[in-house]
Amino acid sequence: MSDNATASSDFAIEVSDKGLGYNKPQQMGRKLWAPMWVMAIMAFPVAFILGIVRSSAIASGEAESTIVALGHTTTGVMFIGFTAVFAAISFAIARILGEFRKGGGEIQELVGSDVRTLKMPPTVKIFILGMAMATMTLLIASIIHLVVAGQVSSGALSLVDAETAAINLEAVRRLGVAVYLVAITFGLATITRVLRFQAIRIRELTP
Repeated sequence: MSDNATASSDFAIEVSDKGLGYNKPQQMGRKLWAPMWVMAIMAFPVAFILGIVRSSAIASGEAESTIVALGHTTTGVMFIGFTAVFAAISFAIARILGEFRKGGGEIQELVGSDVRTLKMPPTVKIFILGMAMATMTLLIASIIHLVVAGQVSSGALSLVDAETAAINLEAVRRLGVAVYLVAITFGLATITRVLRFQAIRIRELTP
């Protein structure tokens, strides 16, 4: 082992006779990453079509309330798509971590060694918390966009208030995107840590 290497026991680990398999977040990642991609694939074309409809409404001189309502609707649907994309990436990261966890345990079982499994690092907890917060932020902003669109169409909300809502919601959306990107960064950092742990563990198992 090189001077820069360490022992797997220097990590926070769980020792067992058999592999621990997937934990709950990883199970969710395996089940939900594909549906999230499908949701995004559905949302983006709908938003694109709504954008074309809004452009046509502007060109044909439709009522300003209709144009504003279409703008809010388009943005709301678009960011449902963005939320789905970010969620799909996050669940894919969880799925990758699950494969490392399960596969690493199986390899250690095969060689007849005690199974050492890396405990959930702090980066994972930050990743999960950030993902949850960002998802709620983007979904709430998207729902509010759709509510505003309905109120503008019905005349319950003025155009000035609708514009104010659009400006405020843009700030909320940007915050949600920023939090999601930071969370994904922590997820990727966790993959790096898991790879380092498993590389050290493989060297320990090599005769």
